[in-house]
Amino acid sequence: MDEMKYFEEVDGFARLLEDVWVMLDHIDDLDTSELACINSKLYGQILPGNYKTSYVNPSIAVAAFGTRIGRLLSAVAAELRAAIPALYERDRRELDIRLGLIAGVRSSYDRNNGFADDDICRIFRDYYSDNRLEASRRKLRAQLIPGTSCIRFDLASESLNRRADDIIREMYACGEYVTDSETAMVRKLCAMPDEKLAAMAGTFTDGYIKGFEVSGRDLSIKDTVELRFNIGFIPMMIIASRIFADNGLKCTMMRGGYSIFTGRSVDKNGFYGANPNPQFDLDHKNDLSLILDEALNEKRVETLREAFEELKSEAKAMGGPACVDMFGEPEFTPETKPEAADYDDVSRKLVTDYTSRAGAIVNEYIPGEERSFTIIAYPMPSIGPGFEEIFDATVRINTLDYELYRDIQQRMIDVLDTAEYVQVRGLGANRTDLRVHLIDLTDPDHQTKFENCVADVNIPVGEVFTSPVLKGTDGVLHVTHVFLEGIEYHDLEIQVKDGRIAAFSCKEGDKLIRDNILYHHETLPMGECAIGTNTTAYVLARKYEIESKLPILIAEKTGPHFAFGDTCYSHSEDLAVYNPDGKEIIARDNECSALRKTDPAKAYFNCHTDITLPYDELGELSAIGPDGTVTPIISHGRFVLPGCEELNRPFDE
Repeated sequence: MDEMKYFEEVDGFARLLEDVWVMLDHIDDLDTSELACINSKLYGQILPGNYKTSYVNPSIAVAAFGTRIGRLLSAVAAELRAAIPALYERDRRELDIRLGLIAGVRSSYDRNNGFADDDICRIFRDYYSDNRLEASRRKLRAQLIPGTSCIRFDLASESLNRRADDIIREMYACGEYVTDSETAMVRKLCAMPDEKLAAMAGTFTDGYIKGFEVSGRDLSIKDTVELRFNIGFIPMMIIASRIFADNGLKCTMMRGGYSIFTGRSVDKNGFYGANPNPQFDLDHKNDLSLILDEALNEKRVETLREAFEELKSEAKAMGGPACVDMFGEPEFTPETKPEAADYDDVSRKLVTDYTSRAGAIVNEYIPGEERSFTIIAYPMPSIGPGFEEIFDATVRINTLDYELYRDIQQRMIDVLDTAEYVQVRGLGANRTDLRVHLIDLTDPDHQTKFENCVADVNIPVGEVFTSPVLKGTDGVLHVTHVFLEGIEYHDLEIQVKDGRIAAFSCKEGDKLIRDNILYHHETLPMGECAIGTNTTAYVLARKYEIESKLPILIAEKTGPHFAFGDTCYSHSEDLAVYNPDGKEIIARDNECSALRKTDPAKAYFNCHTDITLPYDELGELSAIGPDGTVTPIISHGRFVLPGCEELNRPFDE
């Protein structure tokens, strides 16, 4: 019987959890190979090969039990996997609530009548409702309070002295999935000359500190910075944490989402290991839809506020995240499964309502006008045989000449400041035909429309961007092939009317767009129009054929890009921002964010997805003046604006 096979599978994993709990009582007596063996057993059951036949796969569960019960039982099995961090954090309560969830489902089973979906739904809902507050507290404590992470050593201490073997052992001891790529990354960083690793860490920390300086924010009122990184970069984080400490900042670390409480996503946000199976995360991303109703949604908002209220002084001291993004993981082509849990129209509105209200709560306790961030990216060894060359080239990209790009980009901005709108058209098979309306300047001598983005919060250098005027922004954005947040799209097309998404499609199906670009909103505004100028990064990607592996942080610099969702100035629109030439960037608002003081629920969407049009798909990008004057900036993939010729050098080389 499928019921017995289901219980055999989940009970077997529950026994494994209990066995590992006992083994980790003596973790200091276990060597690295023993910890690696435990790691392999815990995550092995959701690796792609095993996942194909497991009830944690909704396709298998739905085939056995029907849609409603199958989705619920698969979600329960997935949530049992969320007990893994509890083993390493020695949190018996977190382990027991998951074991209790399985016990509850077992007790509801009747040998004669089988499963009752109402009973399983009630058990799963009670599990979520009863533990939501403590989950919010745990997440916030890790995010806001130094020393509450499960990484067992202080990054800022001198005790490890960057010994690779010691760091690899501790990497296994934090409970994230570890592959040869993470261990190879640790060994590479530990083998680097001290000055080179210090320079990498310094670029990262300097970007964070500069972010406060250039935006006029007061870093002196902040005590903490949240580190977000793949665990293979622990050696770099050790150096970075010491630099931050010298600047009066202690580091916090929050584990990337792994449960129905913290959210599952292919793109991790926090500190994280390798992803054993992105399809697992995609299949269970919307499990909350199985139990969500208006009452539960209200409780989600209440518990988030309660958790923040308990930690309001710590929240006030948080400066924001410092992120090391990574790229080069094995390519993942998502499968959109009809068997996976999904939101209907009613629950989709509840999700967007919560997202809006949660964003307002976060901004209330960690004000946007007081916080900043920085982000930088490096390849992982899993990118393939060219890793060493790609890594060195990425280091160079991350340290390109600040002044050269500043001056070239200023020439573009000088032209764009005279434009009424930007005209963008595709080349060849690309169907883009887009008109982006720009804000009017009332004082051109002291105001500007575009930000001159060099290397501070957003590393590497290489873009100018603005918040478009929505009314009058119309047309079609099309890319033949793109990866967004680790998910692949072919023939992605978005139709825009008055700055908002009016229609959308891709070969993978509309659901992928609705879930991962619109984030369940009916529509989104265009929050950003930008011109990427980092042709060096573009050529690197083409040379090594790694376009599909680049993170959006670098990919957005390899051509014009357009973001849907909030503007780049979300929650800090009232803070004056200036370019290096001293002019104030006034395009910080749009018609949606302008509602923040009169109708806050409609002002923000709490998402921002960049879609890049690569140079070789770009026929034209021109500034169009009020009198119809056309000034080409890019034509047939090359920069043609006088003073920008240097950007074509990487193409020629």
